[in-house]
Amino acid sequence: MLGRRIRYFVAATITYNVIEAAVALIEGARVSSTALIGFGLDSIIEVSSAAAVAWQCSATNPESREKITLRIIAFSFFALAVYVAMNAMRALFGSEVATHSKVGITLAAVSVAVMPVLSWAQRRAGRELGSATAVADAKQTLLCTYLSAVVLVGLLLNSFFGWSWADPIAALVVAGLAVKEGLGAWKGDTCCATPISGRLTLTGKETTAATDSFRAQMLDSRNVYEWQQF
Repeated sequence: MLGRRIRYFVAATITYNVIEAAVALIEGARVSSTALIGFGLDSIIEVSSAAAVAWQCSATNPESREKITLRIIAFSFFALAVYVAMNAMRALFGSEVATHSKVGITLAAVSVAVMPVLSWAQRRAGRELGSATAVADAKQTLLCTYLSAVVLVGLLLNSFFGWSWADPIAALVVAGLAVKEGLGAWKGDTCCATPISGRLTLTGKETTAATDSFRAQMLDSRNVYEWQQF
């Protein structure tokens, strides 16, 4: 049941992010916004991350694919950070200036409202299932909320005050957050999720010791009962 819920959340994340990526990339190219382009690329990475989780869940033994899925998520973050940082620096020190974008502002505002709900639901299901990759993907979805807020602030400052530098600065923040989350995924730091493969199991000796201890306790209880009856 939980696995099915995760697949539903993955499907919803993929659908939303495909639309978000298309709008952000087209609009970002139109208004020369590095932040919007970075935002669109992050949406593409969201899709690849969600697809990686779906690939893992489709396996007979999902735990066997957990490590490689986390690596895919981590590399996606790092690739995003490098690309966005390079373009942000070029925008800061170049002559190209981002222009006003009502479409970009609306898109970022909608994402700020939608993505936290998806992230919370997927993280909850991932923790209950003990899936580190599902929680990592939920963190990536939550990162999209932070990115949306940063991009929204940058676009608003540029739109209302003409601060063209706010757009590439917002993009650099996006890159920094991507590096942080990439390192977390690489290390398997997924907000207290315990991978199924890492759950506690008893060895043969531990099982025997536990059984002997239980028998001893039952024998003591029986002796006490017989003494009281006597």
